[in-house]
Amino acid sequence: MTVDRVEVSEREVEVLVALRDHLSNARIASRLHISVRTVEGHVSSLLRKYGVADRRELAALAVTVADGTGPAVGQLAGIPIARTTFIGRGEERDGLVAALQDSRLVTLLGPGGVGKTRLAAAVAEAAASSFPFGGAFVDLVPVRDGFVAQAVATTLGVSEGPQLPLVNAIIERLARGRSLLILDNCEHLLEAAAAFVDRVLSACPTVTVLTTSRERLGLPGERGVPVAPLPLGSDAETLFCQRIETADPGARCDPDVVADLCSRLDGLPLAIELAAARCASLGAAGLLAGLGDYLRLLAGGRGTAVRHRSLRAVIDWSHDLLDDEERTMFRRLSVFSGDFDLEAVTAVAANGDPAAAADILGRLVDKSLVTGRAGRWRLLATVHAFAAEQLGHSAEGAVARGRYLDWAATTADALQNRLDQRWHEDFDAVADDLRAALRGCPPGPDSMAHRLARALGQLTFARRFLTESIDHYQTAARHARTPADAARDLWTAANCTSARYAGQPAFELLLAAAEQARTAGDASMHAILLAAAVTMATRNTGCFDVEVPHDRLRRLLDQATAEGDPRDAVVAAHLAAAAAWITDSRKYSPDPVLAETAVTAARATGDPVLLSAALDGVVAAARAAGRHRDAHRVNGERLALLPLMSRHDPRAAPEILDTYQAAPSIALEIGDLATALSAAQLAMDDDVVGDSCLSAAKLIPPLVLSGHFAPALHLADSVWDRWTRDGRPVLGELSPAMAAIALVHGLCGDVPKSELWRARASQVRGSVVLTHSTFLTFVEARLGVHTGRYDGVEPLLTLAFTDAPCGTSAYARAAAAELAVVLGLPDAAEYVTAAARTAPENDWVTACLDRAAGRLHGDIAALTAAVSGWERIGARYERACTLLLIPGREVTGRNELASLCRDT
Repeated sequence: MTVDRVEVSEREVEVLVALRDHLSNARIASRLHISVRTVEGHVSSLLRKYGVADRRELAALAVTVADGTGPAVGQLAGIPIARTTFIGRGEERDGLVAALQDSRLVTLLGPGGVGKTRLAAAVAEAAASSFPFGGAFVDLVPVRDGFVAQAVATTLGVSEGPQLPLVNAIIERLARGRSLLILDNCEHLLEAAAAFVDRVLSACPTVTVLTTSRERLGLPGERGVPVAPLPLGSDAETLFCQRIETADPGARCDPDVVADLCSRLDGLPLAIELAAARCASLGAAGLLAGLGDYLRLLAGGRGTAVRHRSLRAVIDWSHDLLDDEERTMFRRLSVFSGDFDLEAVTAVAANGDPAAAADILGRLVDKSLVTGRAGRWRLLATVHAFAAEQLGHSAEGAVARGRYLDWAATTADALQNRLDQRWHEDFDAVADDLRAALRGCPPGPDSMAHRLARALGQLTFARRFLTESIDHYQTAARHARTPADAARDLWTAANCTSARYAGQPAFELLLAAAEQARTAGDASMHAILLAAAVTMATRNTGCFDVEVPHDRLRRLLDQATAEGDPRDAVVAAHLAAAAAWITDSRKYSPDPVLAETAVTAARATGDPVLLSAALDGVVAAARAAGRHRDAHRVNGERLALLPLMSRHDPRAAPEILDTYQAAPSIALEIGDLATALSAAQLAMDDDVVGDSCLSAAKLIPPLVLSGHFAPALHLADSVWDRWTRDGRPVLGELSPAMAAIALVHGLCGDVPKSELWRARASQVRGSVVLTHSTFLTFVEARLGVHTGRYDGVEPLLTLAFTDAPCGTSAYARAAAAELAVVLGLPDAAEYVTAAARTAPENDWVTACLDRAAGRLHGDIAALTAAVSGWERIGARYERACTLLLIPGREVTGRNELASLCRDT
């Protein structure tokens, strides 16, 4: 069979799947019923075929090959499809392929029209097999400053996440292994492109970048390669003749005339193509005569400046040969930044006449002034610059730009109406033009600009360009004709910002929206926005660099209560939610009675978003009171509301994120490992959440507690690599995942790795003392149980039994109590009794304490109950450990333990 350009056998595919699962050669041999030597042979063959350095890189590659996820191996997305034969430049192409092996940044340098893009595409095709993790060819012609990352992300098929900035998402994709990124036409974005490339090269040691530009990016290690015109006397003439034969198979040209023409055109491929397009009607001699006056001024000089003038001369001449209709459309087409379709041409450049649009556009294509494929057309960069100059000299520039804006707004509206259908590709095709149309609007209130900005806000949010979406909504507010519209735009911007866990900016946006609502005289909206700001600041204090003073929030709520109409169900729901959360100045401690009142008010609205937010107050109150089963039950209702929320609605995003973030932790707090796993996986599969470092980390503790060690280890390596590439920020939420991996290595006898991951668990917390440390305390105690020894047990017991507002404290207490039993401490029974106070709230803790009681009293019934408890929650490792303690079942336990640890 063929998989992604590389010929591999069915057996090799099976080996790839096993490598993806991080199995040893011995385990692969056992799974496939072949010898270890045969496995070694398959692994060596795969390393050679895919050109990767080692087993780990092959395992990472196996994810995309074996599962069919991600871009195809060895394929570069976005390479322009050639419509004509590649002429000459074979040595240049081969030299550049070799240069990409030696240099991580290569820039093709030359003036417009010299053939840099075509050469880069040929190099990409030739070099693809050397980059098994693929990559992208990104055309930057339609891109403007600030949107380089969006262009790359679009080609790669990645998007931004709540905790995954767009550049980081690109880095995640490129950092998988040896990849090639090509940025074509960087000259108008030199600083932005250089900054982006520098970031990628710094973060991804396996990435190589090829750029094309009229000047260097100016980065260290950049290798500049000048691209010369086609050599005269060979390739230049071949290109000319072939293009003529393509247009007119029967055409014959005098070789001397062709040589003279190519010499006068300095071998510039674009100039030759434009000239050849006229040869069918004029003949080579007529072509030479017609071009004579335009080229005469070039006589006696050579060099880059002259070559640029030779191209300008050909474009000038080609333009002068157009009729009035063709000239009008040609200059009007310059308003487009990127590709355009016939509908766009009709609206902007053909006075709404589709028949005329098709006719005139076809004529411009025949003259090579417009290029196109698959129903879309464009002006090449050099030709586009000339056309824009012509539009600037005409009297219709403002009219053309007005039509362009109207087309952009209409197109954006139409895309908004298709968000539940296939729309991504159509948006990607016009996104740069929609952005350009909005950027060209003058400041101040304007209904068309407001309409476009608001539509772009939703489209980019749905496309998961979250930061860009926020900017568009704020732009919409600046273009709004009424304060009420501005308030709605700022409110939506606040929701988008909240979806990025940026509490302070979201809070400020809500207050700005409230001020606009006050100006509009809308008391209800004003009250809702003030209450929403209060709720955000009290529900999400962890997202604020500096907490908002409680007194200030109280004043805001008093103001909202005074202005809001309680007979309005939505106003009442917002006021009730804010009142529940603000009662206590402590973090995450809503009043339980008022939280229930808020739920009742939210139900009256029939709004799943408001209801989810109100239910979160009940969940938080239950967790604060230690009623974890109640919290789990209520959060289950929140999970059930998620299908009712649109993934395209910025207002729903914060609730979707909060529900998914809480669900695995709350499930762990009652020992429901299956729900913790499924909720964490659902979160990663939901594109609102995305496969971020933190969402991936949520999977690790339930995987480890369930005994699924191999996938946990694989995931942990990925999480650690991501965290490192992100600059090692303080992220206490990662600590339980790191501690869980330390537990795996310790249980399986790898002490150095266990100590390494314990250090990492502390490192991700930084110097900040967080409640996440209780999971590390649990790991320390559990490893002490495993080894039967622990130095300094008294401080550990004290730490474990210190009250902590964290659900994992129950795990720490249960493991510490069992450790006291194993060590034979005189007060072990008291510790077991103390830990048992939380047992009814956690099935894992119940089973652990049953085992501790069985050890303490030699109670086989208690040990058997523990085995049953472990089986109910799917804790395979703990079940096997308990079997070792039951006479007659030790062999089964040992075999199961050996199997679980074999692949670590």
